[in-house]
Amino acid sequence: MPTGDGLLARVHPPLGILALEQARAVAQGALLFGNGHLDLTARANLQIRGVTESTRAPLARLLTEAGLGDRRADGGPQRLTLTQPLAGHDPAERIDVPALARAIEAAARDIPGLPAKTLVLIEGRPDAALPDADCVIVARERARVEIAIAAAEDWQTVLACGLEDAPVILTALLEAFVRTGRRRMRDLSEDERARLGTALRASGSAGSPRPPGGRSVVPFAPAAGLRTRPDLQILALDAPFGRCTADTLDRVVSAAEAVGADAIRLSPARGFVLLAPTGAPAAAVMAELACDFIVAPDDPRRSVDACTGAPGCASGSTPTLADAARVAEMFRPLAQQGRAAHVSGCAKGCARPGPADLTLVGTQGRYGIVIGGAPGDEPAIHLPIEAVLDRLGRAKTVGLAAAFAPNMARPDNGGDGRPA
Repeated sequence: MPTGDGLLARVHPPLGILALEQARAVAQGALLFGNGHLDLTARANLQIRGVTESTRAPLARLLTEAGLGDRRADGGPQRLTLTQPLAGHDPAERIDVPALARAIEAAARDIPGLPAKTLVLIEGRPDAALPDADCVIVARERARVEIAIAAAEDWQTVLACGLEDAPVILTALLEAFVRTGRRRMRDLSEDERARLGTALRASGSAGSPRPPGGRSVVPFAPAAGLRTRPDLQILALDAPFGRCTADTLDRVVSAAEAVGADAIRLSPARGFVLLAPTGAPAAAVMAELACDFIVAPDDPRRSVDACTGAPGCASGSTPTLADAARVAEMFRPLAQQGRAAHVSGCAKGCARPGPADLTLVGTQGRYGIVIGGAPGDEPAIHLPIEAVLDRLGRAKTVGLAAAFAPNMARPDNGGDGRPA
């Protein structure tokens, strides 16, 4: 995939897990065949940046030899399922999540015409928050799951089935989805959604439509920091704005070796999770990694999404990563209130397609301001970054909407970007 800093190579680790030697290979590939920068995505994948036409083939060979080569050549999803980073190690799970994910990957791998971004979320905890996906499978009992598909703003058409039947039923669902010609399930019409429900019932499932799972009280991915259980230590490292380097990935591998972790788990929080035995020097290792990663749950950068922006992305006109770091500091009081911000290089909103409390959309070197909306929404005002920071300073007392109102009495550097 071409970008402003070269080609982008996506790496899809099976079940979002890298063996240590695989992680070393990814770091080596980024250093030798890219520009040394890596993105961590909300789908628990990696992206190697700065690949060229002359380096793409040797990079592909390196990744294939490490067991990370592409599995499909037809444009379909290289990895179909998303599971939480602690899948298989969480006592709250009611099913064997990794086993179900592997079965679904095998059953649905050869469905022709399946859109590349199709995503099936598998959750073994009935009370966990559910990230964006096309379809979700949630365990309600030890041997039964519920299947739901995404609608415009919620989940719909949920049916229950036995755990052993889920891969076959899901395959029928995905085949029916392909026949609609849609790219994402949330874009289906009511009639199309109803037909998918019919496909599920025809496959032998039973049950009545209802919202999946129970009350969402458990986060899908562990928060940044060190958590200790009687049987395990969990080290969660978030990459600031989803970006790291080959050198810092190598440091994570060394950290995993130091604490006795046998793998690196990618997190939808755009970071890494290490599982260490009790007694390992986890606290010391976390302290060593604090200069490169977010290691505290109250770090304001966790509340701000940002894409690559200029100059790394040809669509961006603003240095979103540098600006996002400045926004995060000013956003700290709002982050403590549970608010979220998004600094996007353009209206595509790659880092966060959905709404945020504050969305900054880069355009011609400035930012369009969207309050409570998505990057594609009409901005209320356009401001340079210094004016954005100034208004954020006022937002902690007057609120976001008032601070970014176009008719603020205090003039901003460069005006509001609208015609007089």
